[in-house]
Amino acid sequence: MTTVVLVDDHNVVRHGIKALLEAEADITVTGEAGTGVDAAQMVQQLRPDVLIVDLMLADMSGLAVIRQARKKSPKTAGIILSMYGNDCYVVEALQAGAKAYVLKDSSPEELLRAVREAAAGHRYLAPPISDRAIEAYLVRAEESKLDPYDMLSTREREVLHLAAQGLTSTETANKLCISPRTVEVHRARVMQKLGLHNRTELIHYAIRRGILPKDD
Repeated sequence: MTTVVLVDDHNVVRHGIKALLEAEADITVTGEAGTGVDAAQMVQQLRPDVLIVDLMLADMSGLAVIRQARKKSPKTAGIILSMYGNDCYVVEALQAGAKAYVLKDSSPEELLRAVREAAAGHRYLAPPISDRAIEAYLVRAEESKLDPYDMLSTREREVLHLAAQGLTSTETANKLCISPRTVEVHRARVMQKLGLHNRTELIHYAIRRGILPKDD
């Protein structure tokens, strides 16, 4: 029996996935959490075979949950469930230790396959993500030591540029037609990828990068 801990901050989504998984004779959901903090504690207590976690939670990213879970329960295989199929997201998930990456619009069969593959210790990327393309991307990233800026998605770059200009989360959200929460998640990912810790460092980076003009 494959044991699963399921993490998503949307109750309806979480309950739907739980119903799908528990309809299978070889899978059981032993724990559910709506936050990353609760998930980390649950993984440490339950030591599940598989951890399924949303990429973007309210309190932390799913990648941070995966990293914490690997420390607390090394044998637990992490699966990222996401609405984003960009190469940079997938690569970062794999580098964080995830065994599988499944898009939220994937078929139920794809998620079930991901659970079984991850539990068996295999990597699984749900279509249309190309395993071969991701392998090549990982190799290029390792060999060429990419500028961290090149790992930012288009949306993350937009958020970076607007944050450097001094726009608030709400102002940025209005400009990009997304929610303030999504802006904050993107900004946190930008700071993490670029190794920045506060707004001052972000401004200095933007000046060095040419995003903001230097003062005369």
